[in-house]
Amino acid sequence: MSASGGSKAILAAFLANVGIAVTKFIAFLFSGSSSMLAESVHSLADAGNQLLLIFGGRQAKRAADKEHPFGYGRERYVYAFVVAIILFSIGGVFSIYEGIEKLQNPHPIEVPWLPLVVLAIAMGLESFSLRTAVRESNLVRGKQSWVSFIRRAKAPELPVVLLEDVAALLGLAFAFIGVSVSVITGDGTWDAIGTLFIGTLLILVAVVLGIETKSLLVGEGATDTDTAAITAAIEGGGEIEKLIHMKTLYLGPDELLVAAKLGFATDLPLGVVSGYIDVIEQRIRAAVPAARVIYLEPDVYRRPAPDAPATEQIVLGSED
Repeated sequence: MSASGGSKAILAAFLANVGIAVTKFIAFLFSGSSSMLAESVHSLADAGNQLLLIFGGRQAKRAADKEHPFGYGRERYVYAFVVAIILFSIGGVFSIYEGIEKLQNPHPIEVPWLPLVVLAIAMGLESFSLRTAVRESNLVRGKQSWVSFIRRAKAPELPVVLLEDVAALLGLAFAFIGVSVSVITGDGTWDAIGTLFIGTLLILVAVVLGIETKSLLVGEGATDTDTAAITAAIEGGGEIEKLIHMKTLYLGPDELLVAAKLGFATDLPLGVVSGYIDVIEQRIRAAVPAARVIYLEPDVYRRPAPDAPATEQIVLGSED
């Protein structure tokens, strides 16, 4: 994900949610609709989400120091996790609480046209925000399906905004249906049911985001495509006899660590091996620009004798 693309989607979502939250809350004050109150909290939570994502992105740009020699790239994962667990859950739990309270004490909606107009306008604004997020995601999604993109993306901002916007549109649909049926029937119970649906939706989205962001916090390696590209870059020049083993780890959304042990011929001088390693590093960075931290360990590789058992040790030196 490009920084500009992610920032544009986040900013569009933030501006839309601030305006929508204020409008919904005004509509709640005049109509007394619990769905409108739940949607106000939903939009306010979403606006807070975007502020946290922006703040996390700035924190992640801090230079590496003694305490954090690999930098602060994972700050973006931390704040995305906070977005998923705290703000979404607060919005979801509050909506369910409000829905249960209104279910126990239903009352008809006052000024019925106002919440319906506000919800229709909010749908338009949320659609614009979602359109922006989809357009920016398509720039980096490639041929991945949307499910795969959300699950595999190393930069958390766009998946978070995408899920927020989809949840927002579904929540608005629930609110519109609940308010409409309440207006038609004069029974405020339907408004409360719509509020419960909104709360349940928010909690489900929070769980999905929490699971996916947790995986990034724990540490994910390169994708299969990037792993294959790195392997090809290491083996492609003919400098090594064998790639003994390799491990990768994302230090942040845009920074990949590559560590590999390379088997060289036994008769190569140290100066030649050093030069080969420099060339291989250049090829890795050209193949996968995110591979910014590279550690290549040379080792001695001895080809097995033609009649040697398959289990014979062919690598001299420890793998550690």
